[in-house]
Amino acid sequence: MTSRYQHLCRVLAEKFQVDPHLLRPETTLAQLELDSLAIVELTMTLQDDWQVDLDDIVTPADMTLAGLLATAEAAPPTEP
Repeated sequence: MTSRYQHLCRVLAEKFQVDPHLLRPETTLAQLELDSLAIVELTMTLQDDWQVDLDDIVTPADMTLAGLLATAEAAPPTEP
């Protein structure tokens, strides 16, 4: 498990009160019962924490945690 994946799980558990037992790479955001506003907030949080540019990224509810992580890892760094 990467440190970014662990961070993603921590954010979901602490900020969005998701049960940590539900957090698996294949779990979708919809399965975590995150609505569209929560998904935007999660994306913005990860963008700030990881300093990557996720502004133009579409994050559908059927995206898995592994997919979200892969998308963030492929994103360019934010400009200072």
